[in-house]
Amino acid sequence: MNTFLNVLSQYRDLISPIVKKYVDNSLIFAEYCQINPEYQDLIDFQHQLISEYPKRLGKYLRPSLLISTALSMGVSIDLALLPAAAMQLSEEWILIHDDIEDDSEQRRGLPALHKMFSPALAINAGDALHVIMWKVIGDINNKKIFEEFYQLLNRTTLGQTIDIKWTMENKLDITDEDVFLILESKTCYYSISGPMRLGAIVAGASDSELNTIYLFGRYLGRAYQIIDDVLDLTSDFSGLKKQQYNDIYEGKRTIPLAHLLRSVNPSELKDITVILSKNRYQKSDSDVLTIIELMKKYQTIDYAKLLATEFSQKAKQILDQDMAFIKIEPYRQQLYSAIDFIVNRDH
Repeated sequence: MNTFLNVLSQYRDLISPIVKKYVDNSLIFAEYCQINPEYQDLIDFQHQLISEYPKRLGKYLRPSLLISTALSMGVSIDLALLPAAAMQLSEEWILIHDDIEDDSEQRRGLPALHKMFSPALAINAGDALHVIMWKVIGDINNKKIFEEFYQLLNRTTLGQTIDIKWTMENKLDITDEDVFLILESKTCYYSISGPMRLGAIVAGASDSELNTIYLFGRYLGRAYQIIDDVLDLTSDFSGLKKQQYNDIYEGKRTIPLAHLLRSVNPSELKDITVILSKNRYQKSDSDVLTIIELMKKYQTIDYAKLLATEFSQKAKQILDQDMAFIKIEPYRQQLYSAIDFIVNRDH
């Protein structure tokens, strides 16, 4: 796992300055629409808003997967850097909007942007970063890259719609397959398949190779999100997360929750239904602990961990048997280490 953490750090050091450059340059306007210098304080304020999440430097998992894939297929890293920066910028604006939609308290160990300022200003900052992302994609000037970003982000927003809708409706008859529908959109494609497919597109991959990558990401993405959901129940994310059990407070439809809902007896299901019908701020600590104790009783976390392990093994099998085109070392090995990192990480 430490090996892949080093990979993440290495690629982050290459990509983050590009992200910063595009964020900074977005406030340098063309001559015909220059801003009067007397309003410089407003430009500075906009810069503060749009640079807040990028400067917090996330793990850079997605752009790192993109670069590892491209390099494993023989491409110069210079060709992969702009797609990687666009991938990271997509995460920055999506997280701002996601935090508003979930009314999250924190992001990367600090207050969420809408808590620092206001939901309206945070939405606009997310919109600005979205625009900057498309500027980077435009500078790449590759129709296949553009189309992949479109498919990737279009599917991601659908997944978010489903996630929000089922939470708002307090959907209880939720199956693992229902959860996988959300995961395939928001995690499998966005976090694993999409970045890797972008790296492969840079390398001139065939449709068959791209389809294989999608299948690989479907399994690894499921493992990634399930482990994330388990960590929400068991970890403080190395001190970065002030409040545990966010998924329960937010009513997220996860694999652990789906397993619990079909395992409990009718009386327990009635109690859970009442708790889940409350919004984040109506739920008491006692409400949340009731669900946690039931998860322990029905071994929900063990079930989720086992499922994640099975999916990671399927991903590794596909990498072994069907992805010979991912062949140049040490980059192929980086993808192996990514699988181990995703399953064994503690934050």
